[in-house]
Amino acid sequence: MNKEPLLYLCHRIPYPPNKGDKIRSFNILKKLSEHYDVYLGCFIDDPFDKQYVSALNKYCVDVCAIDQHKTLSKIKGLKAFITGQAITLPYYADTKMKHWVNRTFHQQNIKNIFVYSSSMAQYCQDDEFSVATRVIDFVDVDSDKWRQYAEKKSGIAKWVFQREYEKLAQYEAQITEKFTHSLFVSPDEAALFRSLQPEQVQHKIHGVLNGVDVSFFDPEAKMADESIPEHPFIAFTGAMDYWANVDSVLWFAEHVWPNIKQQAPDCLFYIVGGNPSAEVEKLAERPGIVVTGRVHDIRPFIAQSACVVAPMQIARGIQNKVLEAMSLNKPIVTTTMGMEGINAPSNEHLVISDDPVEFTNACVNFLADKTQPANRRWVIDNFTWQATLANLPDYFSGK
Repeated sequence: MNKEPLLYLCHRIPYPPNKGDKIRSFNILKKLSEHYDVYLGCFIDDPFDKQYVSALNKYCVDVCAIDQHKTLSKIKGLKAFITGQAITLPYYADTKMKHWVNRTFHQQNIKNIFVYSSSMAQYCQDDEFSVATRVIDFVDVDSDKWRQYAEKKSGIAKWVFQREYEKLAQYEAQITEKFTHSLFVSPDEAALFRSLQPEQVQHKIHGVLNGVDVSFFDPEAKMADESIPEHPFIAFTGAMDYWANVDSVLWFAEHVWPNIKQQAPDCLFYIVGGNPSAEVEKLAERPGIVVTGRVHDIRPFIAQSACVVAPMQIARGIQNKVLEAMSLNKPIVTTTMGMEGINAPSNEHLVISDDPVEFTNACVNFLADKTQPANRRWVIDNFTWQATLANLPDYFSGK
């Protein structure tokens, strides 16, 4: 029996679920496919992911996956300085995608549209799409990240980032007014965005938490045989071309790692994640720092570490790296920003501090501490995908 059709637009192919935004977009896709025949439109910004397009057939009736060439997209983004838009919009504008969306919308008589990230809202923002229930998952308040970036810059970069913050904030407000519901990754994130919007649209704004696959991120699960050092080590995991992650490991390497290395000379710092930027790769020249690049399975690096660090200096939303480490029952040292949206209470195996000295001391203590943490229970009680996405279909049914 055919289900009702749903158009799902996503700025990045939602598979494999191996990094923050793709973990969320995939689990949402999986949930929606239980209730709808999904027509998925997305971009492929990493050639490595092209091999996975066919895997989406399990969840979708039709998939339009378009290669995105980053250099060309950056050039397209420059149009924003002429049109007055946020750079994000022309960056993701694509004629082929627009034609596919229009054709699918009319041929399939689409009445339900789910948009993942503000950059994809442009494909269904016009009045002809207002006959459909349009739900957007902003995930984070993206404009606020640009504001944070601007605060750390000077000169022309500061002006560009400040402009992007202002233009994107305007666009987020326009989409919120037009769409039926606007979702965010946590109640905290939803509350921040709600505080920035006029009263008449605030009822449309909701928090839908991230989750963790607790059966996959299970200390007892079978994991890949990765080359793990015999020396004690501290781990950071994440996409290493994402600025917030780059910024956090640079801060850690500068303000914390030298002091740890002085107190624990044999310790290593493993930076685990794909596409490391030039700045991150350069960190491997420092004593004790290992930059792995893409790995087949991040779990062994988490499970066998002395502790996991999430020293976020720029952040919005929820840090999956923290949830995954908690699910694997590892000690964690993180900043206040790293714990936003998770809101787990600090304990002897979960240290939250923005002070480099306290951060250092916590890591050194975990290197010597062999007691069993108990962070997994918090994730099981609060952050399983089954629980966090249980009410997602209700945003289309009007409940």
